[in-house]
Amino acid sequence: MTETVSTTAGARADGLAGSAEEPLARKATIIHDLATIAKRACRSVFREPEFFIPAIIVPVFFFVVNIGALQDVAEAGAPGLDFKAFQLPVAIIFAVTGVSRASSLVIDIQGGYFDRLLLTPVRRPTLLLGLMAADLMAVMMLAIPVTTLGLILGVSFATGPIGIIVFLFYGALWGLAFAGFPYAIALKTGNPAAVNSSFILFFPFAFLTTSFLPKEALTGWLATIATYNPVTYVLGGLRSLITEGWAWGELGKGLLAILAVTVVSFGLASAAMRGRISQN
Repeated sequence: MTETVSTTAGARADGLAGSAEEPLARKATIIHDLATIAKRACRSVFREPEFFIPAIIVPVFFFVVNIGALQDVAEAGAPGLDFKAFQLPVAIIFAVTGVSRASSLVIDIQGGYFDRLLLTPVRRPTLLLGLMAADLMAVMMLAIPVTTLGLILGVSFATGPIGIIVFLFYGALWGLAFAGFPYAIALKTGNPAAVNSSFILFFPFAFLTTSFLPKEALTGWLATIATYNPVTYVLGGLRSLITEGWAWGELGKGLLAILAVTVVSFGLASAAMRGRISQN
């Protein structure tokens, strides 16, 4: 009897010692962290239909109205100009700019969920990168119907079907580049009203550029501002895919403009993230 008890006790002790040597949990990889954040963010996109309705109505409205009101005048003043093709990139820019999960991030901040995330070992960069994965999905869902409308109205791509795909991703890259600004505001203020008003930042980008006229037709101070406006070069890259073919110079200028805006916007977002983390 004594031997049985001692044997059982020894087995339990060996079992406890063995379990103590084994790690309690495996350390999650950065891919796992990113996938976890992205999965939750992507699910929330489909739970907010009110998010898509205004976002799709605005670019479609401006596209149709601008063509109806200005096509004859623009094409008469610039022989050879296909105004529908000229305006489609503008509609894409309107569709993808300001689209982000920043409003959901504010809700997480106010509800305390974001603070609880900061208590976990999740890697901090994935907190933004995961949201950006949902942003990419959202902007593509908005860009596809706008592009389809352009094709229905007679816009043809000199670069063919591959050019259409590049066109969609090119516009999506601009949408992601601009998304850093609302994220920076969300992390800095935690205020939904401030995030909703961040779209105002887009108006100088949208209208002080070649939205309605080619750059050659702009004069004075507007021509000067358009020269330094990154959207001018993004529009140039998008339009080249439709009318010129694979104009690598135009595409490269647009990508450099997108990169410059990305550095600024996500530099601000990263600084705001560090400030938010230091408060916890």
